[in-house]
Amino acid sequence: MKVTIDRLGHLGDAIATGENGPIFVAQMLPGEEVEGDLQDNRLLNPRILTPSPDRVRPPCAHARSCGGCLMQHASDGFVAGWKTEIIRSALAGQGLVADLRPIQTSPPNSRRRATIAGRRTKGGAMLGFHARGSDTLVAVPHCQLLHPDLMAAFPALEALVMLGGSRKSELALTVTRSLAGPDVSVSGGKPLDGMFRLELARVAEARGLARLSWEGEVIALRAAPMQSMGRALVAPPPGAFLQATEQGQADLVTAVREAVGDAKRVTDLFAGAGTFTLPLAERAEVHAVEGDAAMMAALDRGWRQAEGLKRVAVETRDLFRRPLEPDEFKNVQAVVIDPPRAGAEAQTKTLAAAQVPVIAAVSCNPVTFARDARILTAAGYRMDWVQPVDQFRWSAHVELAARFSL
Repeated sequence: MKVTIDRLGHLGDAIATGENGPIFVAQMLPGEEVEGDLQDNRLLNPRILTPSPDRVRPPCAHARSCGGCLMQHASDGFVAGWKTEIIRSALAGQGLVADLRPIQTSPPNSRRRATIAGRRTKGGAMLGFHARGSDTLVAVPHCQLLHPDLMAAFPALEALVMLGGSRKSELALTVTRSLAGPDVSVSGGKPLDGMFRLELARVAEARGLARLSWEGEVIALRAAPMQSMGRALVAPPPGAFLQATEQGQADLVTAVREAVGDAKRVTDLFAGAGTFTLPLAERAEVHAVEGDAAMMAALDRGWRQAEGLKRVAVETRDLFRRPLEPDEFKNVQAVVIDPPRAGAEAQTKTLAAAQVPVIAAVSCNPVTFARDARILTAAGYRMDWVQPVDQFRWSAHVELAARFSL
């Protein structure tokens, strides 16, 4: 069957219009004529008859088999435009129009945090990512996404898989680049006991891991796995959220700083371990609110040990169950809000009622961002600009920062 690709879906699947509904084709681009075998609503074994001018040779040897990157067959310019259009479309769905700035994209080999799947094999251990839509594990020794320091940690990860994995199940190894070396958190492995703890600690020492955690328990701590956040150094708890690339974090912090401007009193909602709180504290007093107590403790330690920062007050609070009420924003000149993918509908409603002069919104989900942005604009806010940020290169994910003002 022959089809012509009309567009890409938000998850990167190419879509052609069929007589009985849309037909989905993996790793194709708009305008391409493709031939393949139709099964249900998917075209299998596709062969390109007419390639798009935006098609490029994937830079990674694993691109055809690995599901970690979906868009390596497209030019950087095409991907940038596609991701910007995802944001524009989400806003249009809420009846909103925004000034979208040029997207800022992190370079190859810059991912400083990733979750690697690991499995024991007859000859040793296998590490990698899953094939798209499959449980098949694909080894990625020449990955073009991960930072070289993460690739250098693979022998240590293999040793952990050999020690605590099995051939019947997979381990999830979250490895983060820190100033002191790899910070590794493992789940899905065999249960801990006294001897196993000692064996894991020996691997951490021999392989130079800064910290090793197993099922949430810290097994070895050679050095605090510090992350730079403005002038402060913070050691986030094991497996804690961290922006995917240093460049992406810098891009978002720059946008938030611009949005907040000269505000002297700022509230940072969903503050995490201090990505925005601590840089903003160089010029403003900040009230940081986050539901995770361990991240709040890490932020507080980082602030207390830094020099030259203004006052930071931390509050552990579930903002989904107990959003800050309008009277709690009294005398606050700017708010930063960076919720998870689900957005923050309840908190946005109380924030809109508070009428804080400036809001810097950060989001990893354009759809929920647009929903929450509609709440703010309906309450009288103006969306001044939106800054797209792509730190998940070659994926379907896109992030953004935006400024709202009264």
